[in-house]
Amino acid sequence: MSDTTTTPRPVLDSLVGSSATRHHVVGPRDSATAWENDVDVLATPVLLWLGEVTAMDVLREEIAAPWMTLGLNHDSAHVAPTPVGEEITVTATLTGVDGKILTFSVEARDSRAVILRGVHGRAVVNRDAFVRKLAERA
Repeated sequence: MSDTTTTPRPVLDSLVGSSATRHHVVGPRDSATAWENDVDVLATPVLLWLGEVTAMDVLREEIAAPWMTLGLNHDSAHVAPTPVGEEITVTATLTGVDGKILTFSVEARDSRAVILRGVHGRAVVNRDAFVRKLAERA
């Protein structure tokens, strides 16, 4: 998919080292029981999603139409269980920019320990071009 537009892609190199933090109370919808598991604990897909949206928070003031970011990959480990009702803190730090590819370090903690460590990749893309590509696949 090509990023063709009259508005140049944002240059984000100066943001390397910037971070965002998000607090989240684990609720029933976040439980592994909502993901076909029988243990009432924070589900890994929810934790990965929280890492993604926290990475997006790092760029919230810098990415504007017609640009957006898309998640590309996760290389993360969910290393400890967190019960429903517990508050977690998720931090994402932009660690690299290579053209349109962004790399983030992501960590989450509950009141007892680190529960997630990893790397998340995102790409800066033209939203209109992405929507056109999606329409072609529909």
